[in-house]
Amino acid sequence: MMIDLRDVHLTIPAESGPVHILRGIDLKVARGETIGLLGPSGSGKTSLLMLLAGLERATGGAIAVAGQDLAGLDEDARARFRLANLGIVFQAFHLIPSMTALQNVAVPLELARRRDADEVAAAALAEVGLGHRLTHLPSQLSGGEQQRVALARAFAPRPRLLLADEPTGNLDNETGGMVMDLLFALCAASGTTLLLITHDPALAARCDRIVTMRQGAIAG
Repeated sequence: MMIDLRDVHLTIPAESGPVHILRGIDLKVARGETIGLLGPSGSGKTSLLMLLAGLERATGGAIAVAGQDLAGLDEDARARFRLANLGIVFQAFHLIPSMTALQNVAVPLELARRRDADEVAAAALAEVGLGHRLTHLPSQLSGGEQQRVALARAFAPRPRLLLADEPTGNLDNETGGMVMDLLFALCAASGTTLLLITHDPALAARCDRIVTMRQGAIAG
């Protein structure tokens, strides 16, 4: 099992009283499965992703990802867990402006102390059709190219789980379609489990299974 959530809650304090963001989430995702996570804004989709990535702590329940109980990890251990197991792609590309495409993709590999970081990064960029753009800065790339760099960065370490939060939200329909074709192809080729947050039912339907969230709970 890649994801195993049991009665997961996330509550934050507020002046008007506690805000219940996630309310008793139960979810199991098999290794290699692709999940489309649908739901209106404010339903808790991104908060769920943050818990799975170890970027937030649940206030109740149990979270296991890739067989690891996240509750028992401190911040440093969570960072090491992300580095070893996860790829994350957001709507915003989150590339480092002063770094070339090659340098951006090499960052997680260098953090993992890979001696072949540049070679692996170059191969990952070639895999997304950007082998000719290695020395370009983000400002010299189109939006679609920047998101492809972000995909290359996420996939270069060969993650076991890819978390994607509206990855085409900043792209036009045609470019977004091309990026999603690439994302699904990379997941299929590497056997990577995918959790895809989207507002687009047609895009979610490309996944093995659709999970719908409403008001912090699984609705279907």
